[in-house]
Amino acid sequence: MAKVYEFIAEGFEEIEALAPVDILRRGGIDVKTVSITKKPLVESSHGVIVKTDLLFEDINDFSDADLLMLPGGMPGSKNLNEHEGLRNVLQQHFNKGKRVAAICAAPLVLASIGLLKGKKATIYPGMESYLGEDVEYTEALVQEDGNITTGAGPAASFPYAYKLLSYFLPIEKVEEIRKGMIYNKLLNS
Repeated sequence: MAKVYEFIAEGFEEIEALAPVDILRRGGIDVKTVSITKKPLVESSHGVIVKTDLLFEDINDFSDADLLMLPGGMPGSKNLNEHEGLRNVLQQHFNKGKRVAAICAAPLVLASIGLLKGKKATIYPGMESYLGEDVEYTEALVQEDGNITTGAGPAASFPYAYKLLSYFLPIEKVEEIRKGMIYNKLLNS
């Protein structure tokens, strides 16, 4: 079974954090939410408190991960970017050719450690300067380039999550989950 860790910081965006966790878990993926705050209860940018599965400092090794995910939100993305341990884990994971994903403002974390250099990426509109000059900003809802997937913001949460799920399941199974969640009706409305 595939293993995914999602890192949560104070000020995260709820839908960008929880929709991917929900969708990946519906697909049978082992997803663990990880607080970088030294406490399991983390407050979102809109005052919603979420209890994470794990604390960052309690995990010695993230090498069992197939994917590392970052939700957006402010100041959540800034808080993720300031966590040196997380930055190191992301860099090591990427260097092994494994998948990394970030949505909304969180691609700024990937850009700040050089993971987006020479790649296509998206980010929340108005934050393009955080990507740097070596990144091709695409304005797409979801952008994939190699082992990195980026999403543009809250409205991208569902297509972003289905894209991530497609890395682990056959497209037929992903389509079945989309249909069960009535997502296709949204697309046709």
